[in-house]
Amino acid sequence: MTSSRTNPEGPASPEGPVDPETPTDPEGLTGSAAWELLLPAASAPARARGRNLQAALREAVRSGRLAPDTRLPSSRDLAADLGVSRGLVTEAYEQLTAEGYLRSGRGAGTWVGGAVRAARPRARDLAPRSPGAGTDFVPGTPDLSLFPRAAWAAAQRGVLAELPHDLLGYPDPRGLPRLRTALAELLARRRGVVADPERLIVVSGVAQATTLLGFVLHARGTRTVGVEDPGSPQHGALYASAGVGTVPLPLDEEGLAVGPLRASGVRVVVTTPAHQFPTGIAYSARRRAQLLDWARSVDGLVVEDDYDGDFRYDRAPVGALQGLDPEHVAYAGSVSKSLAPGLRLGWLLVPESLADEIVERKRTMDLGHPALDQALFARFLERGDYDRQLRRCQRAYRQRRDTLVAALEEHFPGAQVTGIAAGLHVIAELPEKYGPLEHFLERAASAGVAVRPLTAYAHARVDDDAVVRLVLGYAQLSPGRIRAGIRLMAGAVRP
Repeated sequence: MTSSRTNPEGPASPEGPVDPETPTDPEGLTGSAAWELLLPAASAPARARGRNLQAALREAVRSGRLAPDTRLPSSRDLAADLGVSRGLVTEAYEQLTAEGYLRSGRGAGTWVGGAVRAARPRARDLAPRSPGAGTDFVPGTPDLSLFPRAAWAAAQRGVLAELPHDLLGYPDPRGLPRLRTALAELLARRRGVVADPERLIVVSGVAQATTLLGFVLHARGTRTVGVEDPGSPQHGALYASAGVGTVPLPLDEEGLAVGPLRASGVRVVVTTPAHQFPTGIAYSARRRAQLLDWARSVDGLVVEDDYDGDFRYDRAPVGALQGLDPEHVAYAGSVSKSLAPGLRLGWLLVPESLADEIVERKRTMDLGHPALDQALFARFLERGDYDRQLRRCQRAYRQRRDTLVAALEEHFPGAQVTGIAAGLHVIAELPEKYGPLEHFLERAASAGVAVRPLTAYAHARVDDDAVVRLVLGYAQLSPGRIRAGIRLMAGAVRP
């Protein structure tokens, strides 16, 4: 293959002499190297040869290996070099000229066009991680090795064998009736909700449930919602994406403080009553009643994020708030802690007054959750596999919590663990001698231990730097790594 890098308005003859040393791109790619790019296409089966040749030329231009303003050899010369028919090369030149990759003019030859901007292909991984940490106590991640691969694969095979063809079309935006029925039974049995399958929407996790609510509330005129302080840092960003602001509301030992809630003027509040994140408290029965009284008095809405309500280790889990007043509570949950967050599978149970608007917003957002995933999860629920998975996770996470509490007692004498025995994290308040907080965090990080202070989850600015209060996640760590991580942290921050 002969090619030259000269002025595109230069010699009229496409057959003019070329300098074999002239590079075809800024990195000095030689003509012979460019020719070698096309050899696999030329040796393809006859029926695919033309298509492959076009693809190879297109990729050579797109990647920059054939740079803009590079003159290509004549169709006769390139066909001879590659051992293909001239018509094949002519067709490839014409096709890529029509697409804008090449340009040509009568008597001026064929040139690489200037419309393409070469870019190095790359796929970055933006998944949230704690870089550089040998031991990661940051809460929020379950043990992904507990994912039931064998049972999930069996359910998938069963679904693929039995699923009617028509169910692979666009689904009901609420979700497959089969899954909504199975979910309603599960939630009524395990979480005490009033579960009407007609008001149950299958979503891509609690994040999408929150955004759906945000859009519908905004359309109704709501501009602010109340959020727990401290609380999940995700709620503010999710509601903001729907044009709704958040008002931080303080907690006391029983849950969300009702006085500040009434004084705030909001009519919607987001809560985690079964196991408040991050403080670890459970709302008292009195506070749950007061919260519902407030919602009724202002015709408001309580959004219940039941993110780890199934995991209670000292007694049976407290039932969901939604069961007490389904017309004033929107209930959201997911499989992110019980199976894996990467499944992007959750549910939203809404009051009847919101159902139609939520469903229509879900329809315009994504036309429904993937039907195959829904059918698979429905089968997983119906066969009892999900209940078995919950029991398996509960045993593992209870053991890890016990291990963490024991390790703190051994290596940080005087440490206090607060909150109920539930969920995937604990709050640990260390003796005063381990402060100040900033110094503690620096030394822990230098030892390769990632931890988060309670202040990281405060919406309002907190200046209490003297006390070390940590939010320690344990679900993602084996008991051995928990013990080693606490021992390592204790050695690094020893007063």
